Amino acid sequence: MKNIFDSGYFPDVSLAGEDGLLAVGGSLDIPVLLEAYSKGIFPWYTEGSPILWWSPDPRMVLFPDKLKVSRSLDQTLRKREYEILMDSRFQDVIRQCSKVHRPGQDGTWITREMIQAYNQLHKEGYAHSVEVFAGGELVGGLYGVSLGRAFFGESMFHLKRDVSKVALYHLVDFTRRHDFDLIDAQQSTPHLKSLGAKEIPRESFLALLQESISRDTLKGRWVL
Repeated sequence: MKNIFDSGYFPDVSLAGEDGLLAVGGSLDIPVLLEAYSKGIFPWYTEGSPILWWSPDPRMVLFPDKLKVSRSLDQTLRKREYEILMDSRFQDVIRQCSKVHRPGQDGTWITREMIQAYNQLHKEGYAHSVEVFAGGELVGGLYGVSLGRAFFGESMFHLKRDVSKVALYHLVDFTRRHDFDLIDAQQSTPHLKSLGAKEIPRESFLALLQESISRDTLKGRWVL
């Protein structure tokens, strides 16, 4: 394991531990984050600890044409009771995501430093959000990073049943229409599997990623 604060470069992902931990230290500056995502690496740590960089094997990926829409989600979508926007409330989405309690986690991994860094990525046109509104109130959403035709999902939240899935549905619809190759879901969970995501070897993920990031990045504000 290499300390990137000393060198300024990420080690090869093949050097990651069995748990996917690759490197410790460094910063969340935009060039560092963009290099990390372009190499299949992402930060994940808690407040008070050094920045931890991960590249798990296998990798959880959702291909846009493989999204599974359950009967209950289909019924929710047909009701059209929610207003869906993109990139209209990015800061609010990431802050709401930071408040979500996740089983087995003590506190949030979306630290103040992370919020500041990803807000800056959003201003630069690389980070995006999907927002779900009910009666003008933000009730769910998700955010992530986009390079080339790859979207790296970071987190989602919901204040009403199924609204995070509604946000995901509209993200997937956007990626289909703009010919995206993949949505990186990072690590496996039963919830993601139920939505159609699957694990693939890291080597396969990196090959797909390199092809995807060679294509133009859709920078700026996204619109449904």
